[in-house]
Amino acid sequence: MEKNCKQKRNWIRKIVGGISFTSAMFVFQACYGTPQDFGLDLFIEGQVKSKASGLPLKGIKVSVADNMQYDLTDEEGKFSFYTEMLEGLKLKFQDIDSTQNGHYIDRDTLLTGAQDSVYLDIALEEK
Repeated sequence: MEKNCKQKRNWIRKIVGGISFTSAMFVFQACYGTPQDFGLDLFIEGQVKSKASGLPLKGIKVSVADNMQYDLTDEEGKFSFYTEMLEGLKLKFQDIDSTQNGHYIDRDTLLTGAQDSVYLDIALEEK
């Protein structure tokens, strides 16, 4: 009987210890945040408009070439995301819905010499 009590106490200590450790890590992250890569990210934002009308285009896919990262433009044609800072970063602008706002020709843009952030005004031509 005494052996079962010791096993239960050890089991409870392990659970309480695990919960305590997890709580301490949560408090640490809440106070200090997650580790950052200190300036290795590039913030890209901008707006996509129709070249003919000058109106913002919703639903345009803005992506980093050779990367799974992308954002879709909102109601005002705006987009924003962080990506890894690389020399010669290629961005793609694609009209993936083709029905919501007309048909627009895809466009590629090459970014060079970017610092911390970039703002792009992009005009797409209709097909």
